[in-house]
Amino acid sequence: MGSTNISSPAGRQEQNAEACDKYLCPLLPMHTLIPVTVVCLALLVLGVSGNVLTVIVTGRSRELRNTTSLYLGSLAVSDLLLLLLGLPVDLYRLWHSHSWVLGTMLCHVWNWSGEACAYCSILHLTALTAERYIAICFPLRAKVLVTQRRVKALLVGLWVVALLSATPFLFLVGVRQVGNISSDGDIRHECGPTVHAQQTGLLGTMLWVTTSYFVLPFLCLYILYGLIVRELLRVNKAHLGGASYRNHQQTVRTLVVLVLAFVICWLPFHVGRIIYINSNDSWMMLFSQYFNIFALQLFYLGASINPILYNLISKKYRVALYKLILSPKSAERASTITRETATYPECSG
Repeated sequence: MGSTNISSPAGRQEQNAEACDKYLCPLLPMHTLIPVTVVCLALLVLGVSGNVLTVIVTGRSRELRNTTSLYLGSLAVSDLLLLLLGLPVDLYRLWHSHSWVLGTMLCHVWNWSGEACAYCSILHLTALTAERYIAICFPLRAKVLVTQRRVKALLVGLWVVALLSATPFLFLVGVRQVGNISSDGDIRHECGPTVHAQQTGLLGTMLWVTTSYFVLPFLCLYILYGLIVRELLRVNKAHLGGASYRNHQQTVRTLVVLVLAFVICWLPFHVGRIIYINSNDSWMMLFSQYFNIFALQLFYLGASINPILYNLISKKYRVALYKLILSPKSAERASTITRETATYPECSG
């Protein structure tokens, strides 16, 4: 995947030369580009503020000092980097599709960091679900295996794997000249796939690999959720304990919502990549361009929506947030009101 990936619609287009000048070269008609820009800016503000609050809340709240919060805090960092490093550059490309002036280094880092953050998000969700499976199906073993120290080490490992997995994109993209030199002597460039990557088929191969990076973890998630649901149906509240049973139900509900949001928001992105690498005529290129604009907005929605979902699902998260942004007296009152009903997903470790 990637914040703006190689399959971004700005990478392949049919742009009228008359629409471009030295300062502006919009990818889309203005009546389409302006609403898209407004939506993207709203997602940037919403996502950055929400994920910053999530990092602070999960890091400072005493009520949320558990392994689940470590995952959610790290996931918020990934989403925050995805928005900050990817969305502004994507907006630049929408308005300056044939006038990349940000340099070759930023072109490489931009594509690589977007891919890495996307990989990191799916790895976080998979690891968190696997931990929940161990905690629910093997509770005694989970108390020994799942500790905050081990989870922190695992999170470091997930980031390293994600960063290394995205490394090929440092070599598949570059800055290249687009078209001929204009009448005023201006040379236009774009950040996109290198000619070598396209001619040798490396680009298509890598895009299929990244799609597998998305599909295979979700097959794993599907199996794990099936095993978790079977275990919850098998045991009863008396056997597991009322509080533990409710916590497990809350955890599964939270993870299901997060994963569904992830699939809905990021699946079109991968579909758009498949369409992109198989576009061989002008009609398919045009369809790919507009489909990827739609997928791009969903992609960034996926990086912005998690803090909202936490507030809707978790009362304990809301209490921690109130304590952070309200006065101590008001926060204590909110904590008292919801203390008995708060069921933020916690890990047995």
